[in-house]
Amino acid sequence: MFIYLDESGDLGFDFSKPKATKKFVITLLVCRSRQSQKDLRKAVRRTLRNKLNRSKNKKRIVTELKGTNTSIEIKRYFFSKLKRDDWGIYTIVLNKERVNPELRTKVGKKKLYNFLARFILEQLPLRTAFTNVRLVVDKSKNREEIKDFNQYMWNHLQALLPLNTALDIDHLSSASDAGLQAVDLFCWGIFRKYEFGDCRWYRVYSSRIKFETEYLRERHQ
Repeated sequence: MFIYLDESGDLGFDFSKPKATKKFVITLLVCRSRQSQKDLRKAVRRTLRNKLNRSKNKKRIVTELKGTNTSIEIKRYFFSKLKRDDWGIYTIVLNKERVNPELRTKVGKKKLYNFLARFILEQLPLRTAFTNVRLVVDKSKNREEIKDFNQYMWNHLQALLPLNTALDIDHLSSASDAGLQAVDLFCWGIFRKYEFGDCRWYRVYSSRIKFETEYLRERHQ
């Protein structure tokens, strides 16, 4: 099983700042087989080659797909190239405005992030993973944060895995991994839905979402 983890929005809580978001999203893209992982990588490469780097006279080669600067047409093209069905999306959306004050501190935000990541990972069918599980995370943490994150996940997820199934965790740059680029596209679409009510891209792939929840949802909703 191959799991790719990405996030959209931020964990800042000064809502007076123009760029502060109201929502924070963690999304998993889960490939149940090596074949579906290869299919995913192939779709990313084809999209880059056929849609973003077609001109031989381009001065700058686009090396990765990003949700923020990829058009809806190109996103649709990418999705159309995913031929297999043994993959799915799992996501949790945090309503930041209802987060307790103690979790808004520097230390508190690390605990909050790890909790949210663990919560969504626990929604996966890990007990059916009879081959090793590889979790790939977009590299945004420092060395100490990576160590804390990995240890936290190992402590909580090992008990959910079959006895002889290993859990490997890698932190990579999105430019170097097609799976991270793919999950970035999906995570961005979920963020747009909850932050702005923009569902254009989300609707294209919503049938592939296996689990979706909003944490600390507004009471009146």
